[in-house]
Amino acid sequence: MGDYNKALELMHEFVKNENLRKHMYCVSEAMRQYARKYGEDEEKWAIVGLLHDFDWEIHPSAEEHPVKGSEILKDRGYSDEIRRAILSHAGYTGVSRDSLMEKALYACDELSGFLVACALVQPSKKIEDVKVESVKKKMKKKEFARNVNREDIIKGADQLGDQLDEHIEFVINAIKGISGKLGL
Repeated sequence: MGDYNKALELMHEFVKNENLRKHMYCVSEAMRQYARKYGEDEEKWAIVGLLHDFDWEIHPSAEEHPVKGSEILKDRGYSDEIRRAILSHAGYTGVSRDSLMEKALYACDELSGFLVACALVQPSKKIEDVKVESVKKKMKKKEFARNVNREDIIKGADQLGDQLDEHIEFVINAIKGISGKLGL
């Protein structure tokens, strides 16, 4: 199954929280842009980004997310490749990140959430006003967006083979493309 619209329907079926939906749109768009950069399958990568947290509201614990969600995806006909990528984004599943798609998902997940938080504290509340240097300064402030794991952001860029600055800039630019959909 490689249909983004079907994946969107599935996500909407399981995710009611608008902020979680927005997070998944961000990760999906960052994944789409990375696929374009690397000459990979944009739709498949966007689907992985869109569905990576689809089961969070029904399985909000490390014991269940994303393992139980992966079973739902299997029942819905999603490929092992897509399911494996989603399983690999959570370090505690024991699924290694081997493919470029898996590494990109891990790299985009925490950073996307952090960038949205950075945009929301801008006077304009616009992603366009978020700059790499200010993101890096906010990363040093433990009290800012305290639920975002900074080590995951740094390790994600490293595993992807990007410099942190380049990765932050790339994801900011990806999110800019859907800023209207996000209210940013």
